[in-house]
Amino acid sequence: MSSRDTSDGTTASGSTTSPLRPPSDRVPCNKTGVCSRSYFVVVMVFFHVYIINVIALLFYVHYNNGQEDASLDAPSRNPQRTEARPPPSKPAPLRDVSLTRIEGIRVGHVQKVSLVPSKVHEMRTLSLKPLLFEIPGFLSEDECRVVMQLAQLKGLMESQLMVQEGQEELAKELNLSPEEIFNLLDINQDGQLQLHEILTHSRVRDGIWLTPENLREIYAGLKADKDGNDLLSLEEFKLLSNDAFQRFLLQRGLKRSQLVRNSKHTWLYQGKGAHQVLQDIKARVTRLTRLPPALVDLSEPLQVVRYEEGGHYHGHHDSGPVYPETACTHTRLAANTSAPFETSCRYITVLFYLNSVEGGGETAFPVADNRTYDEVSLIQNNVDLLDTRRNCDKSNLKVKPSKGTAVFWYNYLSDGKGWVGEQDEYALHGGCVVTRGTKWVANKWINIDPDYQRQARYQQLVSQQAEDEDDEGFPLNPDQHASDTHQEL
Repeated sequence: MSSRDTSDGTTASGSTTSPLRPPSDRVPCNKTGVCSRSYFVVVMVFFHVYIINVIALLFYVHYNNGQEDASLDAPSRNPQRTEARPPPSKPAPLRDVSLTRIEGIRVGHVQKVSLVPSKVHEMRTLSLKPLLFEIPGFLSEDECRVVMQLAQLKGLMESQLMVQEGQEELAKELNLSPEEIFNLLDINQDGQLQLHEILTHSRVRDGIWLTPENLREIYAGLKADKDGNDLLSLEEFKLLSNDAFQRFLLQRGLKRSQLVRNSKHTWLYQGKGAHQVLQDIKARVTRLTRLPPALVDLSEPLQVVRYEEGGHYHGHHDSGPVYPETACTHTRLAANTSAPFETSCRYITVLFYLNSVEGGGETAFPVADNRTYDEVSLIQNNVDLLDTRRNCDKSNLKVKPSKGTAVFWYNYLSDGKGWVGEQDEYALHGGCVVTRGTKWVANKWINIDPDYQRQARYQQLVSQQAEDEDDEGFPLNPDQHASDTHQEL
């Protein structure tokens, strides 16, 4: 990647907040293909997981004690509290916030940013779609070492299980017939399901990475494609149950290379009492993104990931589109909604390279700065741009891992009124296969609900929870709330 040093400058959105439109008035997203709203509903059926835990019960109790009607500026209502009580240490409720959004100016533009005392970092624009930046030297060598050691001390777990079973009940709840599912999956509405339509569906549902060759083998094993033309008619589709692929793959056996993600990871708490390096990184991210500290405090903990040789992560989005049928994972407990599905709402991704990889391991953005975006065109002529084991070299942009470097990008567009807008489809990215050595990275996600009022209610509930915990002598742990409700994508 070439770069040109230019004049310094950063721009931010205005400080005044325009009236926010309600969710029902959001600008419609005219999407085609697999990211359409109807397709999204069907696909979510096959991988949705309900999260029920103690935190949910606590939030539910507070919510039903009168918090659901709280507005952005309404004070917390609790008649038993006294005025003389000292204010607790907790994230402040969201109040008339307008999100600062850094401008990229042009590819190659360099801005100087002050993130730590007595040092100036250079932030280079890598792409405008998505809005993507690179900051060399964001972490020191010692900080990289400490983060890796803390992750090893805590212990890493597999980032993805092999195959999930027993998800047909969710389809029954929506009362979808085979004909309805077939029509929703039939992207081009030609009355037949092509290989790429089935591939995209199975990858999102199962987390299994199937090639066209794998799919033909499954067709043969299930005797699904009777005429052998790589197409499924409605009649052939009706012969397959929702769990047909899973059952076949369990009997056949899976290799780790066939998973969407092949890595190990853990989560590191960054709040009060955490290791000083972890707290420093969170403070630096807050200064970098120029967002209110409360939003960063209530986001997910730091995720640390290790990819061994052969490790990879196929093309994906860190956040899902938000439709009326969905709720954000991190705010769902305060959403007062019966939406059957949920998704991670990660406004910003900050990715840190903790080491320099000997071979491979680049972060690929297959469609960065494309003139247009079309999901169907991601799989054409046996070239699958989402396949980071085969086609990373065909990505528009690749970032080579370099120890201490950070890259960050926006997963959502702006709504034009100071808040989160539609999903940025160009933020599609993946981790190229590690061909030699080991790759260590860390992710800091900033969770913000595109529904302004819902985010505000969530922050007020957490603030109320913080007061109750302070009253009882328990330490506030916002990161733990976030990690308990985390959902992988």
